[in-house]
Amino acid sequence: MKIESQIEKISSFQHLEMLANQIVEGFISGMHKSPFHGFSAEFAEHKVYNMGESTKHIDWKLFAKTDRLYTKKFEEDTNLRCHIIIDNSSSMHYPKLEDKEQFFHNKIGFSVLASAVLMNILKKQRDAVGLSVFSNTYEYYAPDKGSDRHHRMVLNALENLLEKPKTQKNTDTITFLHQIAEKIHRRSMIILFTDMFQSGDEEALFDALQHLKHNKNKVVLFHVIDNKTELNFDFDNAPRKFIDMETGDEVNLFAENVKDEYEKGVNNYFKKLALTCAQNKIKYIPVGVGENFEKILTTYLVEKQNFG
Repeated sequence: MKIESQIEKISSFQHLEMLANQIVEGFISGMHKSPFHGFSAEFAEHKVYNMGESTKHIDWKLFAKTDRLYTKKFEEDTNLRCHIIIDNSSSMHYPKLEDKEQFFHNKIGFSVLASAVLMNILKKQRDAVGLSVFSNTYEYYAPDKGSDRHHRMVLNALENLLEKPKTQKNTDTITFLHQIAEKIHRRSMIILFTDMFQSGDEEALFDALQHLKHNKNKVVLFHVIDNKTELNFDFDNAPRKFIDMETGDEVNLFAENVKDEYEKGVNNYFKKLALTCAQNKIKYIPVGVGENFEKILTTYLVEKQNFG
């Protein structure tokens, strides 16, 4: 089943953990039709065998079925430490949700559900997860752990992000990425959800992203955007008032008068982001609000396999 239809089927569920689990189960069930056939066996009790490891725990029965080598994974095993970072500035609460519209149809809601989905996989694999949330302050920090109690605590923190922001909050990405980097003392996969609306020195921003890579960490940047309005500037030509969600600044204009120039600027910015991330060996993935979560899940699986 496609993840889009899976979300439609369970959109009435309000519980974040239940929704995340349904998305992951739908993804796993479809793996046999994808290049990731065989990964589903790894989620609960197995991990891929790497050359040079002991053959003592290879599951030969599973090898006969899949033609791939897996070793049995025991409860005390922790192969990965993952730290999720979420930008909770006011711009991440765009677009404004209409009545009865699902929470994951804006940037912060999409990021929260995507994080819960990744946490679900990490829990199934008995890997450790941590969480940092920032805006104009360092709002929340939980170190990387793998216990059920810790998992529930982090999920509760994610649910709290779905409340509407009471005040305008700008983004101090550079300061807090440096602070987060200093807190991560063991080699980890770091996953960042942000809309990259950071005013100021771009070079300083990439220095902060590079700082996350110290201790040989792997960094994955999910650039969360609303494709319709932030990428394509898809508005009618009625006069409109545009309000900066972080500063409150206002400008009145006809969208048609600036559409071409705006889209050219945004596309150039995205290309520069992608190029600079590639040069710094940071995995850059643009994701649009309203897309399914397959891109996020497959990115995670590939990056984990390459983490080693």
